[in-house]
Amino acid sequence: MNRPHFADIARDLTEGIASGRFPVGSYLPTELELRDRYNTSRHTIRAALHELQQLGFVSRKKNAGTRVESAQPKNEFRPSLASVDDIVQFGSEHLRVVQSIEEIEAAGKLAKLLRCEEGTRWLRVSSLRVDGDATSVPIGWTDVYIDPAYGEVAEVARQEPGTLISALIEARYGRCVSEIQQNVQAVNLSREMAERLQAKPESAALEIVRRYVDAAGTAFEISVSVHPADRFSVSMRLTRSES
Repeated sequence: MNRPHFADIARDLTEGIASGRFPVGSYLPTELELRDRYNTSRHTIRAALHELQQLGFVSRKKNAGTRVESAQPKNEFRPSLASVDDIVQFGSEHLRVVQSIEEIEAAGKLAKLLRCEEGTRWLRVSSLRVDGDATSVPIGWTDVYIDPAYGEVAEVARQEPGTLISALIEARYGRCVSEIQQNVQAVNLSREMAERLQAKPESAALEIVRRYVDAAGTAFEISVSVHPADRFSVSMRLTRSES
């Protein structure tokens, strides 16, 4: 039997906190008790508890245990120049209009783009990004690839167009973004993409691929966005560190 991934343990503990099995103010079982309960290593348990702490569900003190502080996540991924909004340049007025949700198998060019093994299954959420008004000319198209087990998140993403999918995954499954890797390159719009974006085929565009990575270095969400060149730009401000 395979040992559980720390993210699966974090999700189970998060559900236990949300359901009241571990009420606010109580203490979670010790690391050793959790190790035995999930039949895994103490290192894996510590990684799971670190995820819960990063999200604000628990606090940890040496020799005092792990105390439940909140039934809802408090901390979002907001480091300077690394937040999703800072990197992607989407403001709150840029809404997601979901066009389709489907389970797919990555192969060929797509597998290479996502840097995954041939045959890997993903749940793809395809959306237009619009500037506040769903009837306006779209500023881009985004395909978000997530674990098929996160199907509930995909449906919530349709209902909550202003909420980041990564934030929904953190809140529902306790999987915390540790790092975002972004690659931007110039492309020409295919005929199909140009039709979706109401643009000219073969016209210039930006393709932005973002990999959302957890503390173990595993990408649990990958997004591929395409933007006509005249509707979108990527800007960044760099400052010298205090050190």
